[in-house]
Amino acid sequence: MAHDAGEKTESPTPRRREEAREKGQVARSNDLSAALLLLGGMIGLRFMGPNIMAVLIRSFRENLDVTDPSAFVSADVVSITASIGMALLSAAGPIMLLLVLLAVVSNVLQIGLRFTTQPLQPKLDKLNPITGFSRIFSARTVVQFVINLLKLGIVTLVAYYGIRGRMDQIMLALGVSGWPQLILISTVLYQLGLQLAFALLLIALLDFGWQRYKFERDLRMSKQEVKEEMRRMEGDPILKQRRRRMQLAAAMQHIRTTVPTADVVVTNPTELAIAIKYDAHQMSAPKVVAKGADFLAKRIREIAIQNAIPIVERKPLAQALYKTVEVGREVPEEFYKAIAEVLAYVYKLSGKSIPKRVSA
Repeated sequence: MAHDAGEKTESPTPRRREEAREKGQVARSNDLSAALLLLGGMIGLRFMGPNIMAVLIRSFRENLDVTDPSAFVSADVVSITASIGMALLSAAGPIMLLLVLLAVVSNVLQIGLRFTTQPLQPKLDKLNPITGFSRIFSARTVVQFVINLLKLGIVTLVAYYGIRGRMDQIMLALGVSGWPQLILISTVLYQLGLQLAFALLLIALLDFGWQRYKFERDLRMSKQEVKEEMRRMEGDPILKQRRRRMQLAAAMQHIRTTVPTADVVVTNPTELAIAIKYDAHQMSAPKVVAKGADFLAKRIREIAIQNAIPIVERKPLAQALYKTVEVGREVPEEFYKAIAEVLAYVYKLSGKSIPKRVSA
């Protein structure tokens, strides 16, 4: 039994998940962010690359294309470099913004919005060489190393077959020069990069699934841990039971002192009991001095019988008073007529005169 209690077989509680997030422990794949960045960068180059190239060519011509070679001697290198840099920045700015957005989106999709500094806090146990060696040579590290080798192998195969399928273009690029060569090389690199980006994205999705599985497995709890977690969240059952006993004792003490002073007890007839008191000289309206359900309702009726307090069965009135009027409060005006009828009936049975405010 002790062995079973220690096995991690239970799903993590919401509190366990929240504590893990506060510590920065989340299911996340770095490969997914890298793959999305590469894919976004390649697509961005596809649509914005020609404009970047045109801006660079124009900037180089404006700053470096001079007819007099001696002009280079007096040229301001700093201003020329700054001019070319600003041109490049303005042209490549949209791609850079796209990559930043992709980096943010990829992280938000994986872990949501969460800011914590706990992972940055120094931990002395990380400086322990024994703990460090145990992490390096653990089974988990070996598994991760094998997975990384498989990723590298897949990427290498994709790159190999991608280059192999484009050897005619590569050989053609080696036989020409100038702009045709640049265009051919750019085309080959773009096609190969796009192919690698899709391959990396597929690997990253598989890796994210593995990270999610591993994260859920690490968060699993034993039956004993679940019990302790529930106890922390809901309170100790023993203390809760003690509080209930104290509340019940206080309620019993209250009805023992207030019910004997009531004029009538309105019942459901057995589930609810409401003790009502009315003094026309001291009260502006009837008041609920005690109420209870089930066991307390039974005790209210018993105390009423012991003290010769009339008990009247009025189901709708009892339900309405129990739900809407707190102990010690006057009844609302909409109940005046119904309570006046009850009090009139009680006073008639006891031979008392009906108070003017009630009869009105």
